[in-house]
Amino acid sequence: MRVTTRAGLLCATILGWAAAPASAQVAEPSQVFVLGTITLTAEDDEGRGGTTTTVTAKDVLRSNRTSLDDALRVAPGVQVGNTGGSRNERLVYVRGFDRFQVPLSIDGIRVYLPADNRLDYGRFLTPDLAEIQLQKGHVSVLNRPGGMGGAINLVTRQPSAPFEGEARLGIEAGNRGDIAARSGFLSLGTRQADFWLQGSYMRRDSDGFYLSRDFVPRPQQGAGLREYADTDDSRLNLKAGWTPNATDEYVLSYTRQTGAKRAPYNIDLPMRGRPDTGSGGYQRDWTWPEWDIDSLAFYSHTELAGGYLKTRAYYNRFDNLLSSWDDSTQTTQETLAPRIFDSRYKDAAWGLSAEAGTEFGPDHEVKAALHYRRDRHDSIQSVAPGTGREPDPPERSEEETISVALEHGWQYSQALRLVSGISYDKARMLRADNNDTSGFPGPAVPGSYPTGSTDAVNWQLAAIYSHDSGEYHASLSSRTRFPTRFDRYSTRFGTALPNPALESERATNIEIGYGGQIGPATVQAALFYSKVKDMIQSMPTDQWDDERDRPIVQSQNVGDGTYKGFEIAANWQVSDRLGLVANYTWLHRGITDPVRADYRPTDTPRHNAYMRLDWRAMDALTISPSVELSSSRLSESAIQPSDPGQIAYTRMSGFALANLDAEWQASEQASVVFGIRNLFDRDYQLVEGFPEPGRSFFLTTRMTF
Repeated sequence: MRVTTRAGLLCATILGWAAAPASAQVAEPSQVFVLGTITLTAEDDEGRGGTTTTVTAKDVLRSNRTSLDDALRVAPGVQVGNTGGSRNERLVYVRGFDRFQVPLSIDGIRVYLPADNRLDYGRFLTPDLAEIQLQKGHVSVLNRPGGMGGAINLVTRQPSAPFEGEARLGIEAGNRGDIAARSGFLSLGTRQADFWLQGSYMRRDSDGFYLSRDFVPRPQQGAGLREYADTDDSRLNLKAGWTPNATDEYVLSYTRQTGAKRAPYNIDLPMRGRPDTGSGGYQRDWTWPEWDIDSLAFYSHTELAGGYLKTRAYYNRFDNLLSSWDDSTQTTQETLAPRIFDSRYKDAAWGLSAEAGTEFGPDHEVKAALHYRRDRHDSIQSVAPGTGREPDPPERSEEETISVALEHGWQYSQALRLVSGISYDKARMLRADNNDTSGFPGPAVPGSYPTGSTDAVNWQLAAIYSHDSGEYHASLSSRTRFPTRFDRYSTRFGTALPNPALESERATNIEIGYGGQIGPATVQAALFYSKVKDMIQSMPTDQWDDERDRPIVQSQNVGDGTYKGFEIAANWQVSDRLGLVANYTWLHRGITDPVRADYRPTDTPRHNAYMRLDWRAMDALTISPSVELSSSRLSESAIQPSDPGQIAYTRMSGFALANLDAEWQASEQASVVFGIRNLFDRDYQLVEGFPEPGRSFFLTTRMTF
């Protein structure tokens, strides 16, 4: 209650500032950190042949979409999901491709977890971003390895005025009126003649979310607040830039992101510590007290005679602690069993990228890129740490990735531009320690997994035709993604066999698209088709897990898939006071499995749509009703069938969510954003056993100076 009261007082303070007379001189808003972009921005006049969606800071603010998955859920071609299970991580699918196949970057530097790359998109906050860049289908080979199905880049801010700042305070409440989350954000910047400085800090502390009033309580979950859904996230971003002339720029950047979370339980499966909670095996009691990322980076752009040189050099660090508890009270770790542990990851990465480009005559442009990255993963396991046992010896793995890319742009005519690209990527596992704890509770036996390397050639072709009616493009590309250490070596608590020889997945992507004006509306549309080969899937082996009475599995390159669909997005300014934004995506995925004929793709709906109406009811007040539509989707059932060779699925119902947002521009410098999400309190799930939030309210006060 003390924290809630403080949040209310601070919100009231900013509202008091809003009532003050507006200054005659208002700072311009911060702009995009250009050296942190990886895809073309709106100002560029040359296309690359793919479909790019940009989510702006204004879009994020007005609907209070404070986490990355929430900000992207209304973008065309995107579906959001949830892993469910004991990890309960938020997911983003881009035209059906998942977090392993669509790399995530912050200011152009990839966020990569060498152990398993199981990123939780709910941990990435959005208030300090200038925009979110989403590249779909055709991703330039210049952008480094891994763009098999797209790319996501979070672009922070850089200042555009001699002095500028922004402060925000926000609260979120559930459908019972209780405060559920508090957030704060502060940004300061200055741009001088030959240098600039930018700093920002934000934090969001959430107690969880409130379920719909239509939710039927169970022993595992009562009515009201969703248990074990609390999170605490923050991000600090500091940048200093030197601009010695009109074309060159050199920037030093530091980012620290911290997170802590618990994971809600499945509402239909039994929990340790609670009586009469159903049948079947107990759920894991997992928490993440630490989920922290640090990044120190240097960026440069230098104009040379007839060309340019861009570089990025960085050091990244990831610290993660997964704690497994005795029961659902999550207070002790004293049971002498392998399931009770602290698992600490300490990862580090060093990288360097260089891109150079030049023009040959008036019609040809050539660009080349070189990327090098070295990842180190340290894993420290402590079984039953509450008993005072010593941790196991640390396990270390080291991997390096190299990419060389070349891209050629040819302005064939005034209307037609052709772009081609090729890259050679190689990943080499240098070290892969193995601590065999099968002799538990005896001592660990150190060893090493076999190491090796995998490589791939990627290529792409695109044609862009510009006409008075708009821009048409067609593209064809073949891209890969390398397996992670988890894919190659993880035994998954004794349920899997390692496969060090695992090869890359490959997708061939075809797209035909259009962007331009159709009547009064701005329209972007695309037809897309992807053929995926050598998909990495868990396959049953001839070895048996007696404890779980099912085959031991192994990651193998056995699956093939086809992802095809259509997306369209439109923006229509009906009048000076009325605007309409809408998009629709149709996606069909098919995956074949040589052993399990019943294998089906899960977690992505066939139909997705979003519509928003922006009505400027008064000069200072804009009201924006919106609706999110999603058809049904398959979810892999947590209750497995009696036949271990079969897979049980549950079809999750489709849903329509109505939202209402409003923005009041109280003065030139102050505004208030408020609204309601899931207006009709719909009870729905994305994955079986994990209900989503019911009706919620938010209020954000904002001050610029």
